[in-house]
Amino acid sequence: MTMPGGVPNMTRRVSIALLLAALLVPMMPGRAQNPPPGKGSQEQVIRTGADLVNIIFSVLNRREEFVKDLEKGDFRVTEDGKEQRIEFFSRETDLPLRIGLLLDTSNSIRDRLKFEQEAATDFVHQVVRRRKDQAFLMIFDNRPVVIQDFTDDLNDLTETIRRQRAGGGTALYDAVYDACRDRLTNPPLPEEENKQVRRVLVVISDGMDNLSDRTRSQAIEMAQRAEVVIYTISTSTDWMSITGAKPQKYHKTEGDKVLEQMAEQTGGRAFFPYRIDDLARSFQDISVELRSQYSLGYTPSNRTFDGRFRQIKIEVDRRGLLVRARKGYFATRREAQTPADPGQ
Repeated sequence: MTMPGGVPNMTRRVSIALLLAALLVPMMPGRAQNPPPGKGSQEQVIRTGADLVNIIFSVLNRREEFVKDLEKGDFRVTEDGKEQRIEFFSRETDLPLRIGLLLDTSNSIRDRLKFEQEAATDFVHQVVRRRKDQAFLMIFDNRPVVIQDFTDDLNDLTETIRRQRAGGGTALYDAVYDACRDRLTNPPLPEEENKQVRRVLVVISDGMDNLSDRTRSQAIEMAQRAEVVIYTISTSTDWMSITGAKPQKYHKTEGDKVLEQMAEQTGGRAFFPYRIDDLARSFQDISVELRSQYSLGYTPSNRTFDGRFRQIKIEVDRRGLLVRARKGYFATRREAQTPADPGQ
């Protein structure tokens, strides 16, 4: 049978089907496709947009021990004060790690450089697992420089760390900003499809910035956009009490407060060790935390993708427990492929 105008009925049906398929494809949910990571790339794709919010977090009891036996029903998540429906939940105890190691090599830490090198070396050997985790090394004085890109070769990382020398100013905020934007926004992914990785930045510094073009808030914002958790280790010995059996900080310096803020705003922790021996517990705590976390995901009820920061709060239905998680995210449209530059 032929329809008016000479178009066969079957051909007309096929044409309509193709038209409907073309219209429906953009509406179907899916993950944004990331380009392969490349050195020096200035345009990076945020892996998770505003259509699905993923949060990896830790839960501690009053003795600061990690609690690992909680279920989906034990948690409540709110966004800007409004409760959200948790769609995905799992215990993320063995995620591959992608770690940025930031080593302060400025003149202000010259007397503590050996301390930093030992700290970084210990961390690499305690946390990085061959053929699973990868780490890169960035130093910063007058400016940040990546001197070892992502690798799981512990010997290369160790030797590179030990070769560093101190001198110059301190561009801490630039280092955090560049590490998150250029390396951790799109780190190398495992071969398995749809495999998640844990993005971590470890900053070893006295926290005293005097040379950055970026501000502290810009550095923290970029870490939040890239879903990076920051752990900081202070090298400052100011306001340190050594009268007791164990040296402890009794007053934080301005640099200590900077490091503490970076950690708290991204869901990490700040450490204030004094001796090399004190680092063992710090690294052990970081290592255990990275293997003792939960992951949840939800689609936000607020569908206005305006790029603004939205506050997230996770509560647990058990008394005496503390949730450690990032403070929020930026509601970026899925099709926006370049992170907004706060400096512009």
